[in-house]
Order: sequence, then structure tokens, then C-alpha cells
Amino acid sequence: MQTLWQDLRYAVRMLKKSTGFTAVAVLTLAVAIGANAVVFSVWNGLILRPLNLPGSANLYTLSRASDRSSNESYANYVDLRDRNHSFDELMASNVYEVGLDSGKNASRAWSFEVSENYFDGLRLQPYLGRFFHASDEHGENSAPYIVLTHAYWRSHFQADRGVIGLVVQVNKHSFTIIGVAPPGFRGTAVLFSPDMFLPIINSEQLSGWNGLTVRGNRWMDSVIGHLKPGVTPAQAIADLNAIGSDLAKSYPKEDSQMSFLLKHPALGGDSTSDAIQAFVGGLMLLAGLILLAACANLGSLFAARAADRSREVALRLALGASPVRILRQLFTEAVLISLMGGAVGLWGSVLLLRWLSTWNPFPQYPLNMPINPDFNVYTVALLLSVASGFLFGAVPVRQVLHTDPYQIVKGGVTDAPGARITARELLLGVQVAICAVLVTSSLVAVRGLARSLRSDFGFDPRGVTLVQTDLRMAGYDDDHSPAMQKRMIDAMATIPGVSSTALVSTPPLHVACCENSYVFNDQTAELSSSNSAATAASFTISPDYFASAGTPLLAGRAFTWHDDKNAPRVAVINEVFARKVFGSETKAIGQYFKTSDATRIQVAGIVRDGKYTADINEPPQAVMFLPILQQPTTDTWLVVRSNGDPQQLAVAIRGKLRELDSGLTSFIATWNQAMNPALFPSRMAASSLGVLGAMGGILSITGIFGMAAYSVSKRRRDLGIRMALGAQRPEVLKAALGRAVRLLALGSAAGLLLGIVATRVLASIVYQATPRDPLVLTGVVLAMALLGLVATWIPAQRALSIDPAVLLRDE
Repeated sequence: MQTLWQDLRYAVRMLKKSTGFTAVAVLTLAVAIGANAVVFSVWNGLILRPLNLPGSANLYTLSRASDRSSNESYANYVDLRDRNHSFDELMASNVYEVGLDSGKNASRAWSFEVSENYFDGLRLQPYLGRFFHASDEHGENSAPYIVLTHAYWRSHFQADRGVIGLVVQVNKHSFTIIGVAPPGFRGTAVLFSPDMFLPIINSEQLSGWNGLTVRGNRWMDSVIGHLKPGVTPAQAIADLNAIGSDLAKSYPKEDSQMSFLLKHPALGGDSTSDAIQAFVGGLMLLAGLILLAACANLGSLFAARAADRSREVALRLALGASPVRILRQLFTEAVLISLMGGAVGLWGSVLLLRWLSTWNPFPQYPLNMPINPDFNVYTVALLLSVASGFLFGAVPVRQVLHTDPYQIVKGGVTDAPGARITARELLLGVQVAICAVLVTSSLVAVRGLARSLRSDFGFDPRGVTLVQTDLRMAGYDDDHSPAMQKRMIDAMATIPGVSSTALVSTPPLHVACCENSYVFNDQTAELSSSNSAATAASFTISPDYFASAGTPLLAGRAFTWHDDKNAPRVAVINEVFARKVFGSETKAIGQYFKTSDATRIQVAGIVRDGKYTADINEPPQAVMFLPILQQPTTDTWLVVRSNGDPQQLAVAIRGKLRELDSGLTSFIATWNQAMNPALFPSRMAASSLGVLGAMGGILSITGIFGMAAYSVSKRRRDLGIRMALGAQRPEVLKAALGRAVRLLALGSAAGLLLGIVATRVLASIVYQATPRDPLVLTGVVLAMALLGLVATWIPAQRALSIDPAVLLRDE
């Protein structure tokens, strides 16, 4: 312990003397270990411990083997629940948005519709009040009860214990609050954070549609359950498959294939879970490679540092110190640096993870990111720090063990780098090439994102505010909705600065867009999918929608308020629809087509093609717009075009809606904000590649710096002799740094070529991304040149500051 304390004090003194080296080493490790801590925390939060529930090791989600989906119909769930012999309980759940009116302002809330055995099956105890149970069910709409989440109880009801027994309105139906869930329990979908739990038996009151007996509609999100003691997953699957086979024979029209898989509940669905696990697994592999590259670079730095300290090491060996004692000192310095870097990296990762845990790129949906660091994350960060210190600290071991103290004390360091390329230099060249690939890809992604924001989407989102309203939440049905919707449009028109207002079922490029259906030529008699002329997305709109959305009408007419249920069925189509169904745009006006239910619809107008689904890279697709009076729906979006401030407009819109009906709830966002999900892949690609490019740049800087510093340290005598013989500054720099600069140039050129090839794949994610952009190519060249300048600046100064007189006198 005494010698260890001596080593620590000596290591601290030496690191204080070399503040530049210490800062570079700590920063490099902080980046690498911090990246690993962040990625492992995401893996730990989403994959390793997705649900913090009693007996979670035996908790499984049922999914279909055919499509790996966890969706199921309620009727099938009841049969599986009652007939299986493998589970203690099977519980069902479904996510649904509702309107809640507690006597104050009505608001929108996200609920978990759950089976009556949900809480008992999960073995939970309420924080306040009670849960609903299977004994509360007495048929459809028989359990009007609410259990609040602890977070919603604190935020919406100010943690009032007197809330138990309070009767509130949910979609204009009376429900009684009977309990509050325990803190931290957010349901059984990892990424979703509901506000309350409602009995699924009351789903008709919430949605206006009774799906409890509809066996062919798999509208529920998931079915989960605890395996009984001694039952294996394979036995449970065989049990479920036997029930499914019997149901498929009994109801062949509703479901002909019913075989099952079991997985631990995670991420809201098995198919989503698989994709996210693969993505996070790839990030973990990449973070591990970054850490290995950082260790390799720090190994070069330590080799250069050992070369600088060769006389000190030789003197200590000559005075009787053992090589093991010298190596222990070097390892102490390495581990101390790695612990410092790990501490800085972990501190930065904790700050980033705290921000990520509250980050919600889609504010309309209550996402939950359970990625806060825990003991596992801290342990992994510590182990990575210690292992990294030993890994890069071992690089100069051979150099120390083969040190001849007599030769060094007598003649100094004389060996210069050879002409052949070493494995370390080859590895560094690969790092530089990878850095150039990342820089190229990140610049391509940024430029593609910038272009996508200025693209022609077939509509103009600038100056448009979207207002989602579901009139069913306020007690309206399809028959009574049109009159209120007309009043809403008229009310918006009275707001100063509003130029036009209309309704649309779902706005283009929204995450929930849109329904697709087969369409047929008017002469087609057999309306089967094989005979369809096209698959078309459909939008239900009100008059003035095209003016409000900024969509050009190319031919024909738009809808009027006379296009109601009593008028002939009409539609406005886009150019792709006209070409696929009628051959050309010029032939389409006045022609008829059919839908799957044999309805004949006449084409009234043609609009310009655009982007419609949440995938901005979608190929051109056929689209039809239908009059809202001929296709009434309660769930619509107001499209309000205005030249005023969006925030002030939102306040005015809420006021107008409250004047019409105090029970109306709304979600308000600009159209650009509503397009965020469609642009999310491009933005994530740009930001992720930007971060990776920065990491690659830091690693390349430290690698080139280490190589250049090592070269200068090993060639100090050679450089001093050159300067004594009259060599000029450019010649000295060429001799000292030429190898590092050539390596940087070759690696950058190779990386740029590879980046151009790699960004072809990126173009499938980022809209309008192209690697042949002159600004991108110029940016890559400038970025890599700046990287080389930063990496070689200090070694160049050291080379030029050599005093040949002092050096030769020492020799």
C-alpha cells in the first residue's frame, strides 16, 4: 500500500506537468466511455429491465407467429383466457385517447383500456383507494371506473386524496375515480406512459363502437400473462396453439391462422422490440469499436510519452529499479487517466440521459423513456474505465522491457521510424478513413434535411395551424358532428388574420396518415384485389381545404357544402390516381370509378401530386379526397391558415372552441410541428451521424497527434542535426510530420470515396440526400484539413522549437 500511494502521488505530479497530454487523454476516454455508458443505459432500460413488476421473469406477451404482432381481438382473448391451462392469468390492454372533464376545463388524456383482471394478474397493490377486479364486470359498459396513474394524480389533481369517489366525465359518460396506481407504474408498454386505466369492458362508451364480440378485428394492443409454476414457454405455446387451432376451425372466416409465440413484454410490441433491439445492439457494437479505437490512440500517446521519458526510465533502471516497478508506475498513470476520463464521461452521459428521459419528439403522444442510469450502468462504466487503462497502458510494455539504460544514457534516442508501414499506422489510417466516411455522411444528411424542409410537398405548411378535435370526446356521434364542424369552421373565420379554414380527416405527412383501399375501373364487375386498378390513400375533407392547405387544383372543381349525402358521390383525385385508373389526367374529369363496396364515384377535380404518409421518402401514390358530408367522421383536424403569430392564434382557437362547447378538447400544433414524425428519420440520421462524426474526429485527432508526437520524440536528435546543418523550417516539418500528413491525406481520400458510396444507402433514409453535392465535398475536404491542422499543431511546434546547440551538447 505504501508503494502504491507513492505511485499515485508520482503519477499525479507527472500528469500535472503534462497538462496537454492529460487533457487530450481524459477527453478521448470521456467521449468513448460516455458513449458506451449512454448506449448501455438505453439497452439496460429498454431491453434488460423493461418492466419493474413482481414476477416479471415469468411474464410473457402473446404474439402471432404469422406476423409477430401482439394485437388480438377481445373475443379471441376471452377464449384464450378461459381455456388455457398454462397461465395464472391472461390480461388484455389497449391504448386509447379520451376526453376528461373533471368539472374544470375539459382536457385530452391517454388511457390504458385493460381487462378487469389486469391489476390482480400483475400482482399490484394500489397507492390509494382500490383497483377494479373481475367481480366488477357484469356485461358491457358495466364497470364505469377509473384508476389514475400516480403521476397524473399529482399533476392533474394536485395529489388530492379526496379524489377517490369523484365522478368525472369521460367522453361525456360518467366514470368514478376509485384508485391511484403505485408510483412508477406506467402500464405494460415500456415506451408509453398513460394517464389512467379504464375497464376494457366499457370500450363502447369510449369509442362509440362495440368491438367486444367482433372476432375478426384484432383491435387490442396486447395480451400478457404469468406462466404457472413449472410450465415452460414451449408447453404454453403448445397449449395456446391447440386453442388457436380449434378457434380457426370454428371461425374460419374471421381467422384461419392462429399460432402463437411468447416473448417478455417490451417496447409496446414484439415486432417493434426486435427492430429496436437490433438498432440498439448495433449502437453498442459501434460504441465498443469507438472505445477500442480510443484505447489504440491512447496507446500511441503513451508510446510517445514513454519515448519522451526514455532518459528518466533509463536512469531509474541504472539506479536499480526493476522493470516491473517501472511498469507498475506506468500502469498507475494509465488507470488514473482512465478513471478520470470515465468519471468525466459518466458525468456527461448522466446529463444526456436525464435529458433523453424527458425528451419527447412527438408531443401529441405520451412517450416514456426509462433510461435513467442505475447501479448496472455505473458498474459497467467503472469496469470499462479500469479495463481501458490496462489496455492502452500495456502498449509501451515491450518498449520498456527492451530498454538498454547504458545506450540511452550514453547516446540518447537514435532510432528513427523505418520506411515500412506499421500495424499501428495502418490502424490509424483506417480510423481516419472511417472519420472521413462519418463526416461525409453527416454533411450529406444535414444537406438532405435542409432540402427536405424546403421541398414541395403538394401543400404549403407555412402559416398553417392544425387543430385536432374528436367530437366523440364531447358526446357527438357521426350524425350530429357535421353541424358542429360547420360551426367550428365559421368560428375560426372570425379570428383576425385567418384567411381560410377547412377540415381534413388526417393531415398529410402526419404519423397517423392514412387509410388505403382498392379502387376499380367503372367497367370492373368482380371487385377483388387482383382486379383493382390501384391502391389509393383517402382523405375526407371539407370545402376550402385545398385553399387552406395551399394545394393547387389543376382541373375541375373543388367541393362545396352541397356535396352532402343527398348529392351524387364525387371525389377529387391526384395526378397519379388519374394516370393509373384513367390513363391520363385529361380523361379523368367526369369519369367514374368504384370502391371495394361497389360505390360509384365521379371525379370532380384533379390536384397536384404530393407527399401523404409519414414516410417522406414514399414513392408517388394514388390519392383521393372525399367530401366530409358524404363520409362523416367525428375525428378531424382543422386546417387554419393565418398570417398571425401561431401562439396567439392557438389561444384564440381554444377560446372559440370553449365558446362553442366547453367540453370540446383539442390538440394544436403548426403543420411544420405535425410533420416532425415524417422528418424524424432524417433529423435522427443527421444528428446521430453528426455525433459519430465528431467522435471520429476526436479519435482521429488524438491518433494523428499521438503518431506525430511519437515521431518527433523518436527523431529529436535527427531533427537537431538537420537544423544544425541549415535545414529550413519547411524541411524540418516535412521530416518530422510528413509521414503523419501523408497518412491523413490518404485516409481522408479513401474515406471520402467510401463515404460517397455509403451515402447511397443514406439516401433511402434522408429525403433528397445526395453525396455529389459540391458543398458536401468542399465541406469534407475543409473538415479533414482542419482536423489535420489541429492534430499536428503541437507536434509541429515541438519540432520547430528544438535547439540543436542544446540537444548536441546533451548528446
